[in-house]
Order: sequence, then structure tokens, then C-alpha cells
Amino acid sequence: MTTHAIFNRPMDEPVPHGLDQAIFGMGCYWGVERLFWKQNGVWLTQVGFAGGATENPTYDQVKTGTTGHAEVVRIVFDSSKISYDHLLQLFWENHDPTQGDRQGNDVGSQYRSLIMALNDSQHSAAEASKIDYDNRLAVGGFGKITTQIVGPGRFWPAHDAHQQYLEKNPDGYCGLKGTGIEASMPNPDPI
Repeated sequence: MTTHAIFNRPMDEPVPHGLDQAIFGMGCYWGVERLFWKQNGVWLTQVGFAGGATENPTYDQVKTGTTGHAEVVRIVFDSSKISYDHLLQLFWENHDPTQGDRQGNDVGSQYRSLIMALNDSQHSAAEASKIDYDNRLAVGGFGKITTQIVGPGRFWPAHDAHQQYLEKNPDGYCGLKGTGIEASMPNPDPI
């Protein structure tokens, strides 16, 4: 059983009652996971793969670009402490969602921008935030957003060595970089 290096919780346990999940792909998942584990109200993070067709893919398979999967982070969070809208704001502001199958120097479909909406509420919020942020980016001189918003699908955890990688390897690679354009947050976090 793998234990989370930050939260000291088993990573393969069912999501506790009352908590929610979100799944985001923003390029290389190491820095993305660290971004989210630092947020108040996040209960667990886990890197893995989603959005493709291959069952139980390995990292080596995904990096070939033939599985259809993107590198993603699964976030388990307490919506009474951090809202899904706040997670979306972090998503938009901390990568460049206009680059298609790449993120900076990382090139390939596994690095594409992806939101896996796990219910209708998340899907509506993701679509609305995408329209808003696309307009903000256009004003800032950026191209159209290429982020895929997909419905619920299977999340496949990555190998244990990739979990909380930047905690275990503080000098490890992190290509996370936003556009400098702020996203709106329609609903403030609960107090």
C-alpha cells in the first residue's frame, strides 16, 4: 500500500464521504501535483493518466503518445474549504492552455491541457471558466484555448516513484509556468 509523502494517507483507499475529486492535466504532472498539495482544503493528490483508451498504461507507454492518455493529477478535496472554482482558477493560471499537445519544452499529446469533469456541475463550471479565460487570454494577445473538457473516465495511477516526485526529489524537473493572465473566480471559497 502506497502512502502519500505529504499527507501520510493511503493513496488507494476509497474517497472519504463528504470529499470531492477533480482531475486536471496541465503538462508534466510533477509540478502540478505540488501546486495542488500545497492548497488548504486539499486532502490528497495523486499523479496518473486519463483521457485515453489503453487499460492500465505505464509511464513508458504513455510517453510514446500512442495510448491517448494525458498526464493528470487527481485531487481529493474538501469543498467546504476550497471550491472547485478555486481549483479551476489555479488550473488556468498555472499553465498555458493554448499550446495544444505540449507544455513549454514538453511535447506530445500526454502533455495536453485536460479537464476531466466528474459530474454535471464540474462540467458546467469548467465550460464557463474556459469561455471566460479564453476571452481574458485573447485580450492579452494569446491564441485560443486548446484544453479538452471530457466527461468522467478512468484514472490510472502512475508508478509509486512518480508520486509526490518533487517532495522526494526537490531539485527535480518542474516545467509548470502560467501565462501571467489572471482567471476569475466567480464564487469565493467558503470561510
